[in-house]
Amino acid sequence: MSEVLNHKQIKKKITRMVYEIYERNLNSKGVVFAGISGMGGILADLLSAELKAISPLSIEQTEVVLDKAHVASAEVKLTQDIDLQGKTLILVDDVLNTGKTLVYAMKPFLDEELYKMEIAVLVNRSHGLFPIRPDYTGFELSTTLNEHIKVDFSGENYFVHLH
Repeated sequence: MSEVLNHKQIKKKITRMVYEIYERNLNSKGVVFAGISGMGGILADLLSAELKAISPLSIEQTEVVLDKAHVASAEVKLTQDIDLQGKTLILVDDVLNTGKTLVYAMKPFLDEELYKMEIAVLVNRSHGLFPIRPDYTGFELSTTLNEHIKVDFSGENYFVHLH
């Protein structure tokens, strides 16, 4: 197991991502962070809090609840219904591997009148099997399919490890 990012590096990546989000969404009616349950939800919380600290944009959050092991057959739900009309939706996950989870996580938003939909991930592994490309990436990491990335936002020291 090797450390990919430590707490300080993760905080810097999040700050950089938030400034990019702010710059690209100045004309939006608001930004809605939709974190995929688990670490994606926590990353959405961190991004949202940081954006609120630097911008006057209207910022809301919801969580996308799905079964990552059975994304094709499982129901995809939101923890909160939010009016998305004219707003930017940012779908958030900790790691982008093949893109499958993110594709299915989009289901609840496909019938909405969004201004635009963007994707934010902390780590992009670039194993794209689905046509998903992140708009905001903390870290690009080339890995083999046998390797595993572990993101941990629990406790006071966040980390990303490669197994």
